[in-house]
Amino acid sequence: MPGTVQSIERAAAVLRLLAAAPNGLGVADLSNALGLAKATVHGILRTLHQVGFVEQDHSGAHYHLSDAFGRLGETYLDPNELRSRAINWADSLASRSGEVVRVGRLVEGKVVVVHHVFRPDDSDQDLDVGTTLPAHACALGKAVLAFDTSGAARPQKLEAYTTRTIIDPVRLADELAAVRAKGWAGEFEEYTVEIASIAAPIRGLGGLVVGAVAMTGRIERICDSRMRHRTDLVSMVRATAEAIGRDLREDS
Repeated sequence: MPGTVQSIERAAAVLRLLAAAPNGLGVADLSNALGLAKATVHGILRTLHQVGFVEQDHSGAHYHLSDAFGRLGETYLDPNELRSRAINWADSLASRSGEVVRVGRLVEGKVVVVHHVFRPDDSDQDLDVGTTLPAHACALGKAVLAFDTSGAARPQKLEAYTTRTIIDPVRLADELAAVRAKGWAGEFEEYTVEIASIAAPIRGLGGLVVGAVAMTGRIERICDSRMRHRTDLVSMVRATAEAIGRDLREDS
């Protein structure tokens, strides 16, 4: 059997010490308490600060647990941050594909659209930012629902929007397992007749899925002659999701 991971043990020890010190602790305090080099402690603190678990005081000399550490069950990423990191990549995807592009995140079992790029053809379109979509009935939703481990986000009742909407919980579970296996989600007339969609999860720090990006359009443009989602479009969507995630991880 593999042993424990030392770096995680050390990080846990730092968090325990900070939890017991309401006034915070400095690098030297933690170094002395744990018998670790200051450089090692500083590296642990820098990482914990990066993921939002610890904060520094105004002087920068002391560290303490952040409010976010007490809310681990909530999403750690602000929707505005997701949108700001996604804008350029989503806009580029819409320009290259000629299709509608949306970025969304899972909130209480539904997908909230945080960014929406119109199809670049000057047609009449409504802005969807702030609207919610049923997670089980669209690719955008399935791409994030597949990686939710709480179970609370899974809709209790699967409402039908078309004759193709998945309303059987067992079938939905199989569909989400397939999404995890292949790394992207597809939708074919499940939410709107004659419309298909492709989505991919966006991974933030540590690989956590914080949202998804989706391309949506008429079936004849999104699918091939055999009604399969076009592989070139799937690759474009997945590359866009990875680029957004990379920006989130590098700049967090």
